[in-house]
Amino acid sequence: MVARSAEIEDEIVRRLSDGEPLRSICRDNHMPGWQRVYEWMAADSDFAGRIAHARELGADAIAEDILDIVDDSRNDWMEKNDKNGNCVGYQLNGDHVQRSKLRAEMRLKLLAKWQPKKYGDKIQADLNHSGEITSITRRIVHHES
Repeated sequence: MVARSAEIEDEIVRRLSDGEPLRSICRDNHMPGWQRVYEWMAADSDFAGRIAHARELGADAIAEDILDIVDDSRNDWMEKNDKNGNCVGYQLNGDHVQRSKLRAEMRLKLLAKWQPKKYGDKIQADLNHSGEITSITRRIVHHES
């Protein structure tokens, strides 16, 4: 069992702030299990507050990572070679493009679940005088830094 220390707590908070999930952090041999971290949070409101703030910062880090993923086009194209190995042009690397899309979309969905007020969709229903819904508007909530 890993003993609780300021160093361990600080590392957990720092890594959460960088967008790394708690369970991933806790897989390291020198870290406590994730259940233990939740026990520490339940027993210490200051530590729980640090974790909550770190998770907010981590969500912002993940949002910034999304931009890196979608802006990185380095592997979107690959050489197309003839039977002698000579480059005859380039072709779209569809697998890479689709994987990048999946990575970005999954992160967006997780952010919307974890912090719906900041990263989720806003749905507004308009009612008439009888209380009936007359229209529904959906818009993406954008975070301004």
